[in-house]
Amino acid sequence: MPFTDPELAHFAAEGPTPLPAGGEQGWVEHAGARLWYAAYGAGPAVFLLHGGLGHSGNWGYQVPALLAGGYRVVLLDSRGHGRSTRDGQTYSYELMGDDLAAVMDHLGIASAKLVGWSDGACTALCLADRRPQRVEAVLFFGCNMDPSGTKELTDFPPTLQHCIQRHRQNYAALSATPQQFDDLMEAVNLMQATQPNYTAQDLARIRVPVAVVHAEHDEFIKREHAEYLVQQLPNASWELLPGVSHFAPLQRPELFNEVVLRFLAG
Repeated sequence: MPFTDPELAHFAAEGPTPLPAGGEQGWVEHAGARLWYAAYGAGPAVFLLHGGLGHSGNWGYQVPALLAGGYRVVLLDSRGHGRSTRDGQTYSYELMGDDLAAVMDHLGIASAKLVGWSDGACTALCLADRRPQRVEAVLFFGCNMDPSGTKELTDFPPTLQHCIQRHRQNYAALSATPQQFDDLMEAVNLMQATQPNYTAQDLARIRVPVAVVHAEHDEFIKREHAEYLVQQLPNASWELLPGVSHFAPLQRPELFNEVVLRFLAG
């Protein structure tokens, strides 16, 4: 029977499957941050970009499936997340997109497909807008491109409680500043509350293929906003994931992996 973790109880207690041993791991200095990355396998390059407050280890269920599919899988801890450091600069998706481009330069990757989850999705699409020659296609899962796309969070369900619990533990274990998780959360929340601010005209200039993937029970993002993105992006496709929420890669990994592999094959 396929693994499921609907309320992220297993994620809170154990985390996902650990990332593979070996591969290439290292650091890239860029714009005041020391960025940790890991690369595995050979073949067409695909970057997995995690969400806010998380780190690359949250892709533990996806990496083996992509390696089995014949891809070179690259992970990046966003600045200030996981093993990566940050300076005093205000967070922005453009800055994190530039971080991604710096890692691509370091690895000699001219262009790649990007799989973005939450903040990672915004980072991917902003890079596709600003540097389209670096981005072959984007899987955009679980994020908004203007403030109207977010729901008002009126409660704190078990999924969010378990997610924050695990993020806090991982940050304490990995970060060079293990006592600063609350500072990170404040900085990231500010970014999320004020960015991005793309108009319909802004979206219309993004020509790379974009697969907009939305979870049926996403806690943060309105379905109508995801559908609006499909309408405004010139080269977009749509997929709705049934029975899961913002944390689909952790809740039903096999379902999410099927979507990612279809995207990469296309």
